[in-house]
Amino acid sequence: MNTFYGEHSKVWLSVDCIIFGFDEGKLKILIGKRKMDPGRGEWSLYGGFVRSDESVDDAASRTLFELTGLRNLFMRQVGAFGNVDRDPGERVVSIAYYALINVRDYDDILRRAHGLVWMDVNEIPQLYSDHNEMVLKARKMMQQKLATEPVGFRLLPSLFTLTQLQKLYEAVNGVELDKRNFRKHVKEMDFIEKTELIDKTSSKRGAYLYRFNKRVYNEDPTFKM
Repeated sequence: MNTFYGEHSKVWLSVDCIIFGFDEGKLKILIGKRKMDPGRGEWSLYGGFVRSDESVDDAASRTLFELTGLRNLFMRQVGAFGNVDRDPGERVVSIAYYALINVRDYDDILRRAHGLVWMDVNEIPQLYSDHNEMVLKARKMMQQKLATEPVGFRLLPSLFTLTQLQKLYEAVNGVELDKRNFRKHVKEMDFIEKTELIDKTSSKRGAYLYRFNKRVYNEDPTFKM
């Protein structure tokens, strides 16, 4: 065993995951009550410590899989959070990540097993340590990404109505959009395809269902919402 860096104090490294979902017209995140000290019983994001044999990206991917049972999720690093007093237990630096999932793809049994709830992002309570700051920064990053890349489709089912799509953008950005202008803009995008299928869950007349065509988008990845 070597003695390199023995004169320096040790710092713990962890990851925290901000998992966004879209349900009932609202942007939501997964949170739960903390099951360990310090902060036991406080609302918290889901995370864990980085193992000695994995990168921080691998640790985040593992944590997301343990939580959701889903692989190949859209995941981006939010940043490092390392205030000296952020964790009363030890000196812990956390790397935060945000991920986007379709709520319907997530096994609700697994959610309950972890003791987690989907919470409206506009109504989240005070979270453990600096987790509220993580959520705010992640949402701003997602808003920027949503304006230049069609990542929002990861929050929707494979078939969706234009109303669902508009409500998604309104929920993420926190602003109301003009229906006519929004639909005109969307219909100019070749990679959003109208199908012959009709959703009649919201009205007798129903609404046409659309889908995202990834192949068409990849051929001409021009996007601005």
